Amino acid sequence: MSPRWSDAAGEVRREASGFRGRPAARGRAAVADRQARADRSRTFPPLPARAEGPFAASWWGNAWVDALESTALDGARLDRGRAYAREGHVDTINVTPGRIVATVRGSRPRPYSAEIRLRTLSGQEWDEVLGAIAAEPAQLAALLAKKLPRALAEGAVRLLPGPGDLVPRCSCPDHGRPCKHAAALCFQVARLLDADPFVLLLMRGRGERELLDELSRRHATRTAQAARTTAESATLAARTARHTADESRASRMPGPVPDSPAPDSRAPGSLTRETPVSGTPFPDAPSPAASAPGEPTGVLARDALADRHRPPLPPPLPLPEHPGRPPALPDADGLPFDPAALEFLAADAAARAHGFLSFPAAAPAATAAGSASTGSATTGSATAPTAPGGERPPLRSPFPQLPAWQDAVRLAATAHPTAGLTSATRALYRDLAAATGRTPAEVARSVAAWRQGGPEGLALLDTTWNPPAGDFDRARSALIAADLPPLRPRHNHLTDPLRRIQLRYGRDHRWYPYESEPGAEDWWPTGPADPDPVGALTTLLAR
Repeated sequence: MSPRWSDAAGEVRREASGFRGRPAARGRAAVADRQARADRSRTFPPLPARAEGPFAASWWGNAWVDALESTALDGARLDRGRAYAREGHVDTINVTPGRIVATVRGSRPRPYSAEIRLRTLSGQEWDEVLGAIAAEPAQLAALLAKKLPRALAEGAVRLLPGPGDLVPRCSCPDHGRPCKHAAALCFQVARLLDADPFVLLLMRGRGERELLDELSRRHATRTAQAARTTAESATLAARTARHTADESRASRMPGPVPDSPAPDSRAPGSLTRETPVSGTPFPDAPSPAASAPGEPTGVLARDALADRHRPPLPPPLPLPEHPGRPPALPDADGLPFDPAALEFLAADAAARAHGFLSFPAAAPAATAAGSASTGSATTGSATAPTAPGGERPPLRSPFPQLPAWQDAVRLAATAHPTAGLTSATRALYRDLAAATGRTPAEVARSVAAWRQGGPEGLALLDTTWNPPAGDFDRARSALIAADLPPLRPRHNHLTDPLRRIQLRYGRDHRWYPYESEPGAEDWWPTGPADPDPVGALTTLLAR
C-alpha cells in the first residue's frame, strides 16, 4: 500500500474511532451530571423526638442556633418552634444548595411547608475554601471525621451563618420571622449539622462527593508539583556535582587534553545544556525513545480488581409487620400534582413492596426442583434457591402485570377499602371516569367487583364462560340438598329471576354473589366470594 493510501486509511480509521467514542463520552457526561445533581440533594428522615437537652452539642451546631435566635423578633414563637421540634412535628427534611425544605405538622390536618434559605458561596469563595483545606490536611481529616474545624469555618470565607443570613419562609398564615414551623425546622437542622458538617457545605453550594473529588484533584496536583520540584532539584545537584568533578580532573592533568574543546569564557561552575569538558553528553537526560520501553504500561481497573477479595453481603433486615406510611404532604396552590393522590401512590408502592418481600420468592416448579438440594421455599427477604446450572430462577411476583384500566380500578378499590359512596369516593370515581371514558356508575361497579375478587372478580363482571358440567351439577345438587331456592343455569351463572339474585362461577373455583334491582338487568357484586355455593347463596339471601 502506498504512503498516500496508507495515510488516507489511517484518517478514516481515526474518524471512525472518534465517531464511536463520542456517544460513549456523552453517556459518561450524562452519568456524571446525574451524579452531580444527586450529590447536591440530600433527604433526611424525620428525626426522633427529644424530650430534653440542647438541640446542638457541637460548637458549629450552637452557632447555627445562635444565628436563628439572634434575628428572631418574637421569643414566644421560638419557644413554640422549639416545642414542635422536641415533639417530632418536623417530617422529612430535604437539603439542597441554598435551601432547606420540610413539612411541619401544626394544628391543622394538613402540614405546612417550611423553608430556610441561605446564600451560596461564589466560585471564587469556593476556590479559597478548597485551597485552605488542601493546604492543611488536618482540616480535611477533621471533615472526614465529621468535625468542622473552627479555623476553616471562621476563615476568610465564613461558612456559618451570621445574624440575618437565615431567611425563613412558610405556607402558614403566620407572618412572623420566623414562624414556629420554620423555627422548628431550624432547630432540627442544628441536629443534622451536629452529625455531619458536610450538610453545611451542601447548603453553601457543594455536595460531599463533589468536594472530595475536587480536593483529591488538588492534592494530586500538589503532589505532582512537589515531586517535579524534588526531581528537578536532584537533577540539578547531580549535574553540578558531575561538572565540578570533571573540572577538578581537568585541572590536575599535566598537559593539554587531546581533542578537548576550546576553553569556555563563561564563569567556572556555570551549567549549560552543551557538552561538558569530558566530551560526553549528560547521562541523566535520556531521550524519550530510550526511556519509553521501560516505562509501565498501566493496568485496566477491572483487571486490577478482578481477584480482589469481596466480603459477604450483610444479612437482609427483618421484614416489618406492616408496611410504612408516607408523610402527609402540605396543601399549596399552584402544585402540578394532587398531594393526596401522591400520598396514596406512595402508600400503595410501600404496600406492594411489603407484599412482594413477604411473598415466596421461587416459583412452585423451581421450589420443587430445588427443595431436594436447598430445602424448603424461601421468602423474598431471604436467598432464593439456586438452579442446577448455578443461576437463580426468576422470581414470581404477587402482583401480575395489569392493563391500565385494571390497575386504575385496583388503585381506586384500595384507596378507601372499607368506605361507601362518600364525597371523596364520588370525586375519585368521577375523575377516573373522565380519564377512562366511562361513567361513574361503571367505575363504581368495577371497584365493587375488584373488592369482591380482584382480577377474577373484575373479569366476571362483563364476560361469561362455560365451566365443566360436573361443577354445576354438584353445585345445584348441594343447593337442593340445603333446601335453598332453585337457580336457573346459564353459562357460568346461576340465577333466581324472582328474587333478583345470582351466583357467578369463576375460573378460580369460587362463587361470586350478585343482586339486581327488580325489573332491571343491573347486576352488582354483593358480598365476598365463596368456594362453597351454599355459603355464598345463604349469605346473599340473608341480606
